[in-house]
Formats: sequence, structure tokens, C-alpha cells
Amino acid sequence: MSEVKSGAALSELLERNQRWASSMVEKNPDYFKNLEAQTSPEYLWIGCSDSRVPANELLGMPPGDVFVHRNVANVVVHSDLNCLSVLQFAVDVLKVKHVIIVGHYGCKGVHAALTGTRIGLVDNWLRHVQDVGQKHERYLGDVLSSRERSDRLCELNVAEQVVNVCQTTIVQDAWERGQDVSVHGWVYGLKDGVLNDLGVTITRRDELAPRMAACLARYDAA
Repeated sequence: MSEVKSGAALSELLERNQRWASSMVEKNPDYFKNLEAQTSPEYLWIGCSDSRVPANELLGMPPGDVFVHRNVANVVVHSDLNCLSVLQFAVDVLKVKHVIIVGHYGCKGVHAALTGTRIGLVDNWLRHVQDVGQKHERYLGDVLSSRERSDRLCELNVAEQVVNVCQTTIVQDAWERGQDVSVHGWVYGLKDGVLNDLGVTITRRDELAPRMAACLARYDAA
């Protein structure tokens, strides 16, 4: 019985796809022809795998305009060949001008890392987020509520991933040869749909330390 229900559900998805494809052609007969020819997005989005954070939709941009990589808690690790391959392809082949690391408030992965909640194999991956929390423990004090601490760690995690992206040989080499590449850190709000710019936009190597210092100084002033 469960297999029948599953098959029916998948058939519905295929039917939805056919209706969507037909509606796109009705609105614009050249929609898929133009999409097929679109090969040069200007943006690489590195975001969380959470299904509530669809890059193109929340940016109000059509398919083809954003190159996307997603993983749990939007982490960039120098040993992750999957993420690094996407970054290298985006920078060296597609020549994107903006790499945007996007976290989101209410991230369950970040919350699990903060609280030490055991989930399973992903606990090993979330260790990277725990490292961020330990590094910036002074900004996650008990004076904050549980929700505030989680949201702040979401921000700190994004800022640290900006650092990680900027320190890759991929971005370093691009800057060295004078390529126009900027790295940004944003956090998306599920409750209002608004993106929060953390102010850690980096366009060259010597901007990294002062921009990161300015970002952290906001928490000292809070």
C-alpha cells in the first residue's frame, strides 16, 4: 500500500512539472530556448540545504541567473571537494562576480551545533559550526535568550564562511590575476523573507581583516 501511495505522489510531481512547463511556454514561447542559452550567471549562492530557502525565488530572479551550492548550515570547508569544485567552476569557468554565503535565522543545523543536540552522521559536519561557536563564545553569552544566541551564531557562522571562501586558493588566485570577484555574507529571515547584509563584503585580500573586525565590533557594542 505504501509503495502505491509513493508512486502516486511521484506521478503527481511529474504532472505538476508538465503543467509548469506548459505554463512557461504559454507565457513566453522562447522561455526554455532562452534558458538553454543562459550560461553566464553573475552570482554564486552558497546556502543552507533547508527547503524553505530557495535562492532564485527569494531573490526574485529566474532560473539561469544564480549558480547554487547548498549544504547543511551553509558551511565552506577547505577539505570539501564538492563545495570547492563548485566554487572553482563558478569563479574560473563561469566568471561569476559575486560569491554570496547565505545562512538563515532559525537554522536547525546551527541550533543543533549550539545546543549539542545529537542528530546522527551530520553531527560530524556540524562540528565546523561548533568550532565557530567556540571561537566566538564571548558573543554568545547567557545574557542572550536561546533564540538570540542561535540567531547570532547563524550570523557568526556566515561571517566565518566568508573568511573561508576568501582564503581559498581559488579566490586568492582570482584576486591575484585581477579578476573582479566579491564575497558577501547575508542571513535570510524566515519570518519576514528579508535578507540581512552582515557588512562583510570583501573585494580584495587586504579588506578581509578590517571588515571582519568591524562585523564583530557590532556585537561588542550591542
